[in-house]
Amino acid sequence: MTFIQIWQRTQITGITIAPPETSLLIIFETAFFEHLVPLVRCQNPEVNHLRKLPMSSSAPVAPSKDKLNVLSFTGKNKILHLGWMAFFLTFFVWFNHAPFLSAIGETLNLSKDQIKTLLILNVALTIPARVIIGMLTDRFGPRIVYTAILAIGAIPCFTFAFAQDYNTLALSRFLLGFVGAGFVVGIRLMSDWFPTNELGTAEGIYGGWGNFGSAAAALLLPTIAIGAAAVFGGDEGWRYATATSGVVMALYSIIFYKMARNTPKGATYFKPKKSGAMMVTSSGDFWLMMVFKLPMYLALALLAWKLSPDGVSLLSQSSVTMVYIGLAILYVYEFVSSYRFNKEVFTTPVPVAHRYDFKQVGILNILYFATFGSELAVVSMLPLFYQETFSLSIVMAGVLASSYAFMNLMSRPGGGWLSDKFGRKITLLILTAGLAIGYLLMGFLDSTWPLALALLITMFCSFFVQAGEGAVFAVIPLIKRSMTGQFAGMTGAYGNVGSVVYLTVLSLVSYQVFFFVIAATAVAGFFALFFLKEPEGIIIEEMPDGTFAEIQVSHR
Repeated sequence: MTFIQIWQRTQITGITIAPPETSLLIIFETAFFEHLVPLVRCQNPEVNHLRKLPMSSSAPVAPSKDKLNVLSFTGKNKILHLGWMAFFLTFFVWFNHAPFLSAIGETLNLSKDQIKTLLILNVALTIPARVIIGMLTDRFGPRIVYTAILAIGAIPCFTFAFAQDYNTLALSRFLLGFVGAGFVVGIRLMSDWFPTNELGTAEGIYGGWGNFGSAAAALLLPTIAIGAAAVFGGDEGWRYATATSGVVMALYSIIFYKMARNTPKGATYFKPKKSGAMMVTSSGDFWLMMVFKLPMYLALALLAWKLSPDGVSLLSQSSVTMVYIGLAILYVYEFVSSYRFNKEVFTTPVPVAHRYDFKQVGILNILYFATFGSELAVVSMLPLFYQETFSLSIVMAGVLASSYAFMNLMSRPGGGWLSDKFGRKITLLILTAGLAIGYLLMGFLDSTWPLALALLITMFCSFFVQAGEGAVFAVIPLIKRSMTGQFAGMTGAYGNVGSVVYLTVLSLVSYQVFFFVIAATAVAGFFALFFLKEPEGIIIEEMPDGTFAEIQVSHR
């Protein structure tokens, strides 16, 4: 290795060494880089935005000319389809109880409070699970992690389907919250298969089409239940329907494992340099990270409160107090372990190759709190809102409310496409503003409004909500590729935190105030966006052999 090479490498890794004379450097750099060592591309036939730095001796590979095409089932497009179908099935199973709440209550003689508790338990575990799954994905790769979620998640699905008592039913529903964390796996998978100018669209299709699994469960499972009741008799067709969803998910885990790959052939799967906690690259980022971790613990404490005697009375006050103490201890433990993991940043500057700005993640957390958090909350209350506000039948209210979820098929991919086309920051600013206006208008809805106009406003709001979700995850993979799973896990968890907060607000105020509160958080997200940096230029990731690769992150 020549001195020029050594000096170049030390500038990236952060090792200090005196540079050669400037004039000699220019001469030798020109000769070296233009004639002796041309830039070679990483061995990656699909992702042509990845480029090895000069220290690599890999042979160049011609970039792929394949484009994103949803009608194609080869190459990276096959991975896109495998990914969204995996996400679709996890959401299908996660919400397989929703159409049968009344039937489940009749079968097991449940009270209304017990049924409400099932809804709480269904989202409780998803908050920590998304963070954990994100770390596992970065460590072991999407193929193994998604397969495990699909296969293992079928077990609590079966125990829920054939539960004979409420305790088994409740525990199974709680454990199924882990299935809801599958979303973050595909975010990392798409980022390793699609170039920057297609990444937002690919992430949007993955998220939008996969997220439709919850609506598909409401549409398809009742039909399966009716057919099962006709074949087996009795009034417990819901058991066979929910169990069927678990069987399909378990079978798909085999298909996914055999057909999916973490990266295109010859490409590198970037992993964090260290595992065990989230890495930050400055002391300021450490404190900011710990501030953003706190709301996740507070949301879990809020869920515990809802299960207390002041809520649905599933847990005794002493048990809830123990939960509060346990959460406090866990936060202190995470604080200490994160400090130990990142203590070097307080004394030693982090090399350029490993730096990122955690503020980017924090801002996206706020936006996903307002977008996906509000979607989860609104989807659960919108049928009742329509029923009570416009005096509709349960069936008609459900049909109209479903328009909110159906928008996912186009809105979320649309948000990703707009980000690819016009830039990440400006797209988020426009969509967040539209989100605030949409919820503000919904706050003014009452029985005096024409039903058609109310439906139009609902769909208008839904578009900006779900397009905003797509735009958020068009940015996540461009912060630091090797930590995409962890960032997606944390941001995804904030969506669940938002739903818990919004639903709690709904239990205390009117529908109108509920919508105004969501609009206010969207306004807060809008102003936070002014501190977001538009992803530009390149990010640098370290290869397994110690050399470095450049990843283009500009949207054009």
